[in-house]
Amino acid sequence: MSKGSIRVSTENIFPIIKKFLYSDHEIFLRELVSNAIDATQKLKTLFSLGEAKGEIGDLRIVIKLNAAEKTISISDRGIGMNAEEIDKYINQVALSGAEEFVKKYKGQNEHNIIGKFGLGFYSAFMVSEKVEVLSKSYREGSKAVHWDCDGSPEFNIEEASKQDRGTDIVLHINEESKEFLDGSRLKSILSKFCKFLPIPIYFTDSADSGEKEGEEKPINNTSPIWIRKPSELSKEDYEKFYQELYPFSETPLFWIHLNVDYPFNLTGILYFPRIKQTYEIQKDKIQLYCNQVYVTDEVKDIVPEFLMLLHGVIDSPDIPLNVSRSYLQGDPNVKKINNHITKKVADKLEEMFRNERKEFEEKWDSLGLFVKYGMMTDDKFLEKANKFHIMEDAEEKKFYTLEEYRNETEALQKNKEGKLVILYTTNPVQQHSYIKHAQEKGYKVVRLETLVDAGFINQMEMKWENVHFTRVDSEITDNLIDKAEITNTVLSTEEEGKLKELFNFQVPDLHLNVEIKGLNPESAPVIATRPEFMRRMKDMAALQGSMGGFYGNMPDEVNLTVNGNHPIFQQVLKEADNDKQSKIVHNLADLALLSQGLLKGNQLTDFIGRSIDLLEGSKGKIILEA
Repeated sequence: MSKGSIRVSTENIFPIIKKFLYSDHEIFLRELVSNAIDATQKLKTLFSLGEAKGEIGDLRIVIKLNAAEKTISISDRGIGMNAEEIDKYINQVALSGAEEFVKKYKGQNEHNIIGKFGLGFYSAFMVSEKVEVLSKSYREGSKAVHWDCDGSPEFNIEEASKQDRGTDIVLHINEESKEFLDGSRLKSILSKFCKFLPIPIYFTDSADSGEKEGEEKPINNTSPIWIRKPSELSKEDYEKFYQELYPFSETPLFWIHLNVDYPFNLTGILYFPRIKQTYEIQKDKIQLYCNQVYVTDEVKDIVPEFLMLLHGVIDSPDIPLNVSRSYLQGDPNVKKINNHITKKVADKLEEMFRNERKEFEEKWDSLGLFVKYGMMTDDKFLEKANKFHIMEDAEEKKFYTLEEYRNETEALQKNKEGKLVILYTTNPVQQHSYIKHAQEKGYKVVRLETLVDAGFINQMEMKWENVHFTRVDSEITDNLIDKAEITNTVLSTEEEGKLKELFNFQVPDLHLNVEIKGLNPESAPVIATRPEFMRRMKDMAALQGSMGGFYGNMPDEVNLTVNGNHPIFQQVLKEADNDKQSKIVHNLADLALLSQGLLKGNQLTDFIGRSIDLLEGSKGKIILEA
């Protein structure tokens, strides 16, 4: 036996620990299993090059838990190490086996065999009071060697008895980390980090005495579909893999298979999930891998922000790991990958729209969220998306691109500034009467009713040329377009004054502006509208909650347009009973407010009571006349 000190000073070891190790201690298992994978992949390469002799045998990695002895062991049948290599790769932290191997076999498919976890061995000391290494090199005539260390700079190394090549690492778990001696906990960590590693991994627990060796199965899928060629895969393969990633989830809308080898390496599959309601959105569902080793599900900066709602897997050895987020943001490969994913998604959506428009339209309820969010946040995506972004008609099952909508409405729907007016509804049921009125004039009304649409409208008015959005109940459609003229009322000046006086009342929490206009006699007697700008500000303030500020504290502004040409006002003005006259006028105003969803609480109760009074008065009059 010989003793020695690990040749690294305290000042040097801690920056390494901080850079390569994590506050989350469970990652020790990923690091050690990744090293075992690396050693096994190296052996396979050496055999393929004829530099390793004999039988390659059954290449597997075995993790054994012995809770009674407080140990976890990770065993591989890879290249192993002799005493000199243990001294070099473990005692001299400055070099890692992975870096050395890359230099020697540069250009020979090193991306598939070299992990980026060369210093991960030291993660063992996060959870262990003592670590043992028993290893035998693949080289002929090599002697097995045993190394152990208690986490101090002191270590022991000696010859050992081991028949087979490979490495066994035994962790003696410390008291603070005894949570890792639970079999189910260890299985969940292995499932999280090692689910798709390329070498079969087996887990055994000494507590499971009834388990038969012949029935054991590897815990991992060694050939996930993202590493295979798209031409080899069927629709069922993609859907089955989605269920493997997200059990019990609905079948995705479609998927994009990423496969790039220049100017960076990137593979993966991105799935578009079905989103029925915007409140069902779940982020952080894309998993990042490095050579099939799970890294994280926080892929911000790597995946464009608007695609964070996608599901799936990205695997790239070219994404810098274990570095600060600020460095990640500035890394040129990260930016290239981000741009590539944006382009691939835009190309796929354009292809679907061009070749399968009907199916594209059927999926728009879910797709629209991604497309609109992308158009708002990414100008490069916006350029492409203008070709396949669609708007659904409020009544018909019909969709328009911006160009199609412009072609169908340009003759009618231009405002005084010459801008195309896109009439939209946020609630087709509540705003039904307004939609009908607009359609009778030949206008096209589209649905914009999701949470993202308020922001989308504001953004597109800035990004699209000569376009203005107006909610269908924001202005009377007769007055919206230049060519539509409003006629004079049939009322005298005195009658108009009297009518305006009757409508001069206050409604709590509302600021009413009353005007009398001569509309079509068949139009509603009173129409409530809300100025587009003020309503948008109020809606945005409501979304911001307590942060709504100035606009959030203002009362709702409502324009009450009294149709002086409606026959009912001839009767109202002739009504001798002032109380009844006031009640009728109040009810006509309340009906208009009700159509805007602005009649609530006490005002709604008063409206119901007033309506009953008027009905009873009408009934009494009928009885007297009879």
